Amino acid sequence: MTSVTSPLAGRAVGLSAVPDPVFSGAMVGPGTAIDPVREPCEAVAPVDGVVLSLHPHAFVVVDAEGHGVLTHLGIDTVQLNGKGFELLVERGEAVARGQAVIKWDPAAVEALGKSPVCPVVALEATAEVLTGVREDGAVKAGDVLFGWE
Repeated sequence: MTSVTSPLAGRAVGLSAVPDPVFSGAMVGPGTAIDPVREPCEAVAPVDGVVLSLHPHAFVVVDAEGHGVLTHLGIDTVQLNGKGFELLVERGEAVARGQAVIKWDPAAVEALGKSPVCPVVALEATAEVLTGVREDGAVKAGDVLFGWE
């Protein structure tokens, strides 16, 4: 089983609290979401693996079992065209759980009129294969968000 850990410090809020129907309806996949602390921070890899996809506002890490985990930094942040985000790794790079992937500032994103809530999604999965999904409470980067069987 793969443990997926939080890429950020903040509060677990669950996908249903994400202000985007694609995420809140779990159309991308099941998982949870983090309402991040409002200070500059680094989003870290939620699993050991390889960076399959990398954008200023989102990244996917695929673990050794082939599980892809999407971390999306805020909602509609693609519209910021990378402003306020700094990539710290490259696509195709191997990363360790907890390794910094993107530096960003959730407060600045919010000031630009975007939600800083961050979905953390199990790609190509169903809710039945996830266990122990955290949907509330304070989390630190590295705390377990859910298990993936």
